[in-house]
Amino acid sequence: MTEETTTTTTLTGQAPPPVRDWPALDLDGPEFDPVLAELMREGPLTRIRLPHGEGWAWLATRYDDVRLITNDPRFGRAEVTRRQVTRMAPHFKPRPGSLAFADQPDHNRLRRAVAGAFTVGAMKRLRPRAQEMLDVLVDGLVRQGPPADLVERVLEPFPIAVVSEVMGVPAADRERVHRWTRQIISTSGGPEAAEKAKHGLYTWITDTVRARAHSTGDDVYSLLGAAVHRGEIGEPEAVGLAGPLQIGGEAVTHNCGQMLYLLLTRPELAERVRERPGARDAVLDELLRWIPHRSSVGLARIALEDVDLHGVRIAAGEPVYVSYLAANRDPDVFPDPDRIDPDRDPNPHLAFGNGPHHCTGAVLARLQTELLVDTLLHRLPGLRLAVPPDQVAWRRKTMIRGPRTLPCTW
Repeated sequence: MTEETTTTTTLTGQAPPPVRDWPALDLDGPEFDPVLAELMREGPLTRIRLPHGEGWAWLATRYDDVRLITNDPRFGRAEVTRRQVTRMAPHFKPRPGSLAFADQPDHNRLRRAVAGAFTVGAMKRLRPRAQEMLDVLVDGLVRQGPPADLVERVLEPFPIAVVSEVMGVPAADRERVHRWTRQIISTSGGPEAAEKAKHGLYTWITDTVRARAHSTGDDVYSLLGAAVHRGEIGEPEAVGLAGPLQIGGEAVTHNCGQMLYLLLTRPELAERVRERPGARDAVLDELLRWIPHRSSVGLARIALEDVDLHGVRIAAGEPVYVSYLAANRDPDVFPDPDRIDPDRDPNPHLAFGNGPHHCTGAVLARLQTELLVDTLLHRLPGLRLAVPPDQVAWRRKTMIRGPRTLPCTW
């Protein structure tokens, strides 16, 4: 970590925290990022510089501060699109309509256009179809017999199939849509590869939304096509809305990869899920809290006015990041936070975010996670890793962490 001095001052007249470099680390296993752990020890508010973009940003790591900042209209996302804020991603070109960068009242107007596809009721209706898709994949595993790579055979194809079903991607287009989304969340290949993949995906989305202007379907592309046709949202907004939802399936693959890795390397947890179906939800919540599902931090906010926090003045115009991973390890909220405790109660984790930007697909992600864990543990008796845990290969140069392969036997 390096530091630099600056003219920023605090309310107490003391020097502000130094600016720390936070490189993109390639970590093996579900190890907690050592740089983030150090930043958490340094204080509730620190300052960071990430590999791309310009300047520095504030970082909030305490649970209460993370909740405050993510729910406070004094911190906005729209302003980020006009700046080159210090960031993880090599390529940054937000699109109009992207929910992630919308402030109120635009945020609610945009979210309303797709909300119907992600309600609890819609997910209940989807569940039997999702289970059917998963059963086909697991049938193939059972037929072939062990060993098998669960990432390649189940964890990648299942979320893609489910997200494609919800979005309304025709079967013939699913493979190329997946190729684009995989490249977009990778940091390998640099800006050119990401730009090329985004161009391919967003051109395809534009054509699909246009083609569904008169559709009465309940898939996302039909809902968006109809909303554009009625004049509720613009076409560029519809396209910007759809992209991140389409990419969301990648997170389920890698989150569930980490989850299964933990269940298979801590057999007592897998046993609890198998033997006590009523205990499953508590185990999943604790794993969601504990898993370091991303590298570094997500998207910044900009202070729209001066905000005083912990004796520090965050000046209007300064960028601020929050770390949900750090908030989920706050000892004031989660006693003994580094321990996986399946009996933890209450467990108000922030794995799906907080405030208006809470993950749109949270109910969908949870549905897929439950189906994957239940089905794999029950249909593959004695499921275990086929290699020592330290030989599992983990993803490199990525914003979403997880095992690249998960060789298993049963």
